[in-house]
Amino acid sequence: MRLLLFFIFFLFSGFLSGAERCHPSDKTALLKYKNSFANPDQILLSWYPDFDCCDWYGVQCNETTNRVIGLESSVQLNGTIPSVIADLTYLRTLRLRKNPFLVGEIPPAIGKLTNLVSLDLSWNNISGSVPAFLANLKKLWFLDLSFNKLSGTIPASLSTFPEIIGIDLSRNQLTGSIPESFGHFQGTAPTLVLSHNKLSGEIPASLGNMNFARILISRNNFSGSALMFFKASKTSDTIDISRNNFAFDFSKASFMEETLVELDISHNKIWGSIPSRITDCVMLQSLNVSYNRLCGKIPSGWKMKYRSEPFDNTSYLHNRCLCSSPLEPCKN
Repeated sequence: MRLLLFFIFFLFSGFLSGAERCHPSDKTALLKYKNSFANPDQILLSWYPDFDCCDWYGVQCNETTNRVIGLESSVQLNGTIPSVIADLTYLRTLRLRKNPFLVGEIPPAIGKLTNLVSLDLSWNNISGSVPAFLANLKKLWFLDLSFNKLSGTIPASLSTFPEIIGIDLSRNQLTGSIPESFGHFQGTAPTLVLSHNKLSGEIPASLGNMNFARILISRNNFSGSALMFFKASKTSDTIDISRNNFAFDFSKASFMEETLVELDISHNKIWGSIPSRITDCVMLQSLNVSYNRLCGKIPSGWKMKYRSEPFDNTSYLHNRCLCSSPLEPCKN
C-alpha cells in the first residue's frame, strides 16, 4: 500500500509541475513497451498515459532535450524483450535485470540502440546465443549478460567495441573457446568475466597482448597454459582461473607487484613451485593455490600493506609436496 501511495504522489506531483517534457515518440514507444507484457507489474501499471513519461518510475530523460535516455526494470517483467525498444533511439542506459520471467532471445532491436553506453540484461531467463549484432553498439562501455541461459559460442565481434571497459558473460551455458580476437580489443582491455560456463580449449596466446584489469574465467574446462596473464608489466588486480584443467609451470609466473589484490589458481593441474617474487605483491589480500601439483617451499617474508598476517594453510592445501620450511617434510 505504501508503495502504491508513493507512485500516486510521485505521478501526481509530475502532473502539477507544468507542461509535459516527454517527447511524444518516446512516450508512444514506452506505452507500447508496457502493453507488450501480458501481465504488467505494479510499476508498469503506474505508467499512466495522462502523465509526463519523464516522471514515470524507471524512466530517465535528458534535462536539455527531454528525450528518454534511461530505462530500468528490475521487477517482474513477464514475457520477452519487445522489438519496440528500438524506437527509444536516444537510450544510453538499458537495465532489465532480476526478472525471472523475462524469457526468449535478445532481439535484433537491441542492436539498433546505437547510443547505448550500458546494457545490463543480467539475472533473467534469457536464452539463445550471445548475438553478434551487439557489436553494432559502438558507444558501449558495459555489457552484462550474466546469470541467464545463454548458449553457443562467444562472438569474435565483441572485441570490436572501441570503448568497452567491462564484459560479463558469466553464469550461462556458453561453449567453445575464448575468441582469438579478444587479444585485439581496440581500446583499453576490459574487465573480462566468463566464469561458470562450459567453455573449453586453450587460452589464445593473443590475450597476452592485453592488460586486463580483471580476468575471471573460473569453473570452465580450459586447458593448457594461462601464463599470458602473469606478467610484471601488467596492472591486473584480480586473476581467477580456478576450477579448470590448466597445466603449466607456475614457477615461470611473474606478478603485478603494485596492483594484484586477488589471485586464485586452485583446482587445476598446475605444477612447479610458487615463485618467491610473489611476496613483493604489496596489495595482495586473497590467495588460493590449493588443489594443484605444486612443489617446493611456501614463500615467506610477505611485504603486504593491507594484510597483517601471512596466508594460512588452506591457501596451499592438496598440492604434491609444498612445505613451509626446509626442515619440514614435504607431503602430498
